[in-house]
Amino acid sequence: MARFPIFVNISLAAFLILGSLANAAPCRDCFIHSRATHYPNSDDNGTEIGQCGYGTLGATINGGDVSAASDLYRDGVGCGACYQVRCTNGNYCSDKGVTVVITDQGSSDHTDFILSRRAFGRMAQNADAAATLLAFGIVDIEYRRVPCSYPNKNITIKIDENSNYPHYLAFVIWNQQGRSDITAVQLCETQSYVCKLLDRTYGAVWTTTSPPSGPLSIRMLFSDENGDEKWVVPVNDIPQNWKPGDTYDTGVQVIA
Repeated sequence: MARFPIFVNISLAAFLILGSLANAAPCRDCFIHSRATHYPNSDDNGTEIGQCGYGTLGATINGGDVSAASDLYRDGVGCGACYQVRCTNGNYCSDKGVTVVITDQGSSDHTDFILSRRAFGRMAQNADAAATLLAFGIVDIEYRRVPCSYPNKNITIKIDENSNYPHYLAFVIWNQQGRSDITAVQLCETQSYVCKLLDRTYGAVWTTTSPPSGPLSIRMLFSDENGDEKWVVPVNDIPQNWKPGDTYDTGVQVIA
């Protein structure tokens, strides 16, 4: 009889410890506190020369709700990721905030985000509040990663202007969907299916010297926050006579 309370106490202690470990586990949808500012220019949209390599798309993707990131840039792996960002001043800020796409790298006075002016203002409750936020310059925020969504658009390959057929191939991946990262890319011959692992030169730009000949198939490795990975093979190939500046629809969407 004397042992029963001891057993109960030990079981209770174990339960409390397991409960504490569960509470300490990362919360995928929890908000993280930080600060944000906006691009110091008169253009409401993003920039066409961002470090992700999106070019003109970098200024207009997601309706111009874009951002540069500091630590979240992650040496380019963070390019294309989407975040819900909302400022925390209840006098001016909405509960919803704004969803932005990472298109550039940058930091300013311990901020995680440098938003386009359009995105910065969209955190506000109304137009007057947006003007006040822009005048503040830097605001306290909270953010969390959310899935990217581009309705009726597939992942697209844009051949970089610096490519030199057939000796050097560089391309950027547009319209990355879901909330997974593209962590590796392979280029494969469609007939022999011999594949070559590409280099991420910067941002979302992938390159190779002496690319395979003939029509080319791309394989993209998507990795999520839990460490799960999967290779995705587009429906459409890059044609044999690819040209700098051309864009090619892969025919696939990756929602996960």
